[in-house]
Amino acid sequence: MKRTAIFFMVWTFAFMMTTASFAMDHEKMTMGNTAHEEVVEGVKATFKVLSMKERMKEMNMEMPRGVKETHHIMVEFKDARTGNSLTEGEVTIKIQNPDKSTQTKELMAMKGMAGMGAGFGADFDLAQKGKYGIMTKFKLKDGKIRSSKFWYEPKLR
Repeated sequence: MKRTAIFFMVWTFAFMMTTASFAMDHEKMTMGNTAHEEVVEGVKATFKVLSMKERMKEMNMEMPRGVKETHHIMVEFKDARTGNSLTEGEVTIKIQNPDKSTQTKELMAMKGMAGMGAGFGADFDLAQKGKYGIMTKFKLKDGKIRSSKFWYEPKLR
């Protein structure tokens, strides 16, 4: 847990430094491929998955030794009617791995972190070949509990 927190802080710092050099290019700010998008009870949820290895390579850096998490998953919420970002709440993701084991994490709010957008994110180990079941429960400022489920298959290199 401590190693993950340290890696996330180092990765976030490196990412912030890199995004500054992109002159706030919107394409770079919304990096990662959109894995899933849906509207759940008036909230548009957009899930993005970023290969940490590829991102580190783009920054001419190598993955730190001992880090088992391979991907960063982030989700952004917007009011489906107004398009306004919804940045306050609690988000949990449970992932069913291809071997049927699971990973569960609370996502951290990214609001205010340079280049991270106004979503929530955490790092996960998606190193196994195959499809991952991604199940999310989220309770935003309105207090309503919502959920989303989808399958995702990372491109392993």
